[in-house]
Amino acid sequence: MRPFRAGLLFALIVALGSAARADDPKVLTRIAFGSCVDQDKPVPIFGAIAAAKPDLLLLLGDNMYADLDRKVKVTPEVIREKYAQMAKVPGFAKLKATCPMLGTWDDHDYGKNDAGAEWEHKDAAQKEFHDFFETPADSPRRAQKGVYHAEIYGPPGKRVQVIMLDTRYFRSPLKKGPFDAKLRTAPYLPNTDADATLLGTEQWKWLETQLKKPAELRLLVSSIQVISDEHPFEKWATFPKEREKLYALLKSTGASGVMILSGDRHLADISVDPTAIGYPLYDVTSSGFNQSSKNWRAPELNSKRVGGMPHGDNFGFITIDWTDNPRVSVQICDEDGDTTCGFKVRLATLKGTGTAATTAPVGPKPPEGVLTPAEAAKKAGETVKVQFMVQSIGGKANLYLNSDKDFRAKDNFAVVVPVKVQKGALAKGDIEKLVGATIRVTGKVETNKQGSATLEVADEKAFEIVKE
Repeated sequence: MRPFRAGLLFALIVALGSAARADDPKVLTRIAFGSCVDQDKPVPIFGAIAAAKPDLLLLLGDNMYADLDRKVKVTPEVIREKYAQMAKVPGFAKLKATCPMLGTWDDHDYGKNDAGAEWEHKDAAQKEFHDFFETPADSPRRAQKGVYHAEIYGPPGKRVQVIMLDTRYFRSPLKKGPFDAKLRTAPYLPNTDADATLLGTEQWKWLETQLKKPAELRLLVSSIQVISDEHPFEKWATFPKEREKLYALLKSTGASGVMILSGDRHLADISVDPTAIGYPLYDVTSSGFNQSSKNWRAPELNSKRVGGMPHGDNFGFITIDWTDNPRVSVQICDEDGDTTCGFKVRLATLKGTGTAATTAPVGPKPPEGVLTPAEAAKKAGETVKVQFMVQSIGGKANLYLNSDKDFRAKDNFAVVVPVKVQKGALAKGDIEKLVGATIRVTGKVETNKQGSATLEVADEKAFEIVKE
């Protein structure tokens, strides 16, 4: 069955004008993703992706290959040249003209097979990465170490958060075992050193901050597989403590709607771990755009696989139905745009049932005379002082600091920050840093149309951040 019908060029041009941006409230409903493209070979699958008319294309790594010619030493100049070749691939140029893209890297566009923090040209490679993806010259991401970044698309209730991890820049050395004749390779062994890392300290801190931001669907992009752990190649399982840390972080932040997208493996795989984080955690692997085996081959061992495509070029496609009880459909498609496997899941399913996922941290206990949100909600029409830990933030003109991760929850208490008060810690560009902070605010309690309690900040003197 073919889920997509090729559109006319006119339709693709129209798509450019309506394409979603991170600062655009337009709702995302169609997202394509994939990895692994050799710039020296034809890439017919780009035509199928364009015909699917995605709102957004996610490039999961190996967005070109800088190191295929073993006779050529990889230098920053070589990396730049390979990106330039990729930019000229006809299908890619057409996609770029009609669809916004986000990307991260894997080893081959990083510059060296299976390389990590030791790669001598990693900073130069990062510059070339940003030039290729046209990161603005004044973007803080150009000064940052590593290419990790995140965006949130869409309005409250229909937000898609895309978190692009960098599994290369900070990664500790791999440990290799002896050659295995049966596997026809020397498998990578688990690195259990106390200081072994995949993401590095700063990226871990950043990831925790991102996971605390409000979103309905979170696409967590890792260039290498997270769940599949029985093959002998690179994967999160080669750093078992890091994978445990990731699962623990997803649970402790109460992040709902998480779905992992990965690449690298030159095949397509759909894995699911039903117990790792308190709700089904999917890892959807799409690889590669033109690097997959063209001949039949048996699936490799993966006891958590629920679907896959062990041979043939492929891309992934996500369709989101935002109507009542939103549903996410995920498909793996071949170079003709035909669906080979997939699944559907309700967003309501991607929520934990354990304490960590349902009970948000509450912060320090309010002192005498200061109310909790539940207490303040009973004081409609009265001026009170209320204290709580900010769980989420929303709004466009007026901003809202919410006591609940779900701003629509009946018992959510919202502190309203009008435009005139948006300065200092409450400035629009900095206010997201308050997620996880405990605030104390004085003002008059009101009840909104939904029956939830609100309190508007009259001036900066009525607001304070509680030091724990």
